[in-house]
Amino acid sequence: MSSAWLLPEHIADVLPAQARRIEELRRVLLDTARGYGYELVMPPLLEHLESLLSGTGRELDLRTFKLVDQLSGRMLGVRADTTPQVARIDAHLLNRAGVTRLCYCGPVLHTRPAGALGSREPLQFGAEIYGHGGLEADLEAQDLALDCLQHAGLSGLMVDLADARIVRGLLADVPLDALRLAQVYAALAAKDVAALTDLSHGLQGEVTQGLRALLSLYGGVEVLAAARTQLPAHPVVTAALDDLAWLASHLRHAHPEVRVGFDLADLSGYAYYSGARFAIYAAGSSDSLVRGGRYDEVGAVFGRNRPAVGFSLDLKAIVEQVRPNGRHAAIRAPWGEAPELRAAVRRLREQGETVVCALPGHDHEVQEFDCDRELRAEGGQWVVKPL
Repeated sequence: MSSAWLLPEHIADVLPAQARRIEELRRVLLDTARGYGYELVMPPLLEHLESLLSGTGRELDLRTFKLVDQLSGRMLGVRADTTPQVARIDAHLLNRAGVTRLCYCGPVLHTRPAGALGSREPLQFGAEIYGHGGLEADLEAQDLALDCLQHAGLSGLMVDLADARIVRGLLADVPLDALRLAQVYAALAAKDVAALTDLSHGLQGEVTQGLRALLSLYGGVEVLAAARTQLPAHPVVTAALDDLAWLASHLRHAHPEVRVGFDLADLSGYAYYSGARFAIYAAGSSDSLVRGGRYDEVGAVFGRNRPAVGFSLDLKAIVEQVRPNGRHAAIRAPWGEAPELRAAVRRLREQGETVVCALPGHDHEVQEFDCDRELRAEGGQWVVKPL
């Protein structure tokens, strides 16, 4: 029999010091998005299942917890990703004609963790821009994502660029059933040469050569030049490479401290994205901290098939990458009933100070706060003195 206090696997409590760091980071990211003109929305944690898994959300099916609504008897889902919900808000609740910028921050729940050490309850922050099909929106999303990570205190960042249209362009005239197509995408994502060779059997020569070439098309700026010679000159492929070159140029100019690279076989979430996409890594990390890109089909199922681009990240994962800044500075004060003392404590708190009153019998207890000063009586006045 398991202990009542044990939590499910890959679910964890967040204790005070870590919770404070996460909350401080949440405020930083929301303020950063607000500085770009993004409006905050708060979608519900539960929705009818058909809404959560509509359109591009269907790939989330296996990651979504399902339950029966005791009021209506209908199936509900606990969101595993917030983007489909924000698309619904844009399409049905706001229904604006022009550009709409929205951001959000809240928990999502996954049936399985993304990795062996991953959480099944990420705290997802994201930003979406709707209504503009040009690369300016793609660049804005990438700029905002980089600013968020830099404001969080991360450095040594690297952006990997890719484009969902490249593989679609290669396979545009190739009749593949859904299963084989999924297997091709999986082999490309895993860079599995043997599997891709088997799956390419019977395809046109230039298609087979193009798919195999993708496995080695990752690295620096030289990748785009190599892609133009090794991939078929399909209009969709050429347009994708041109867009990637434009984005990379602007990113290098705006963020010279950030490395920009390419991985044209990066196809994770391929059914979701419709154009340029990106992943951001921190120095020494093999897992991406941010993923985003263009997903123009995300609102189609809600009746508004309009341009959309954005990104999301897990605040808990970001905090793990940021060096702790120590305990929060505070002022220790005695507990007392004297009006002058209580007024002095209130004034300090109104000035933004953290004042920890030592309750009777607990004068020397230390928590997450670093009480580097104390409030004490001197000459009939309550004054703050260093400890």
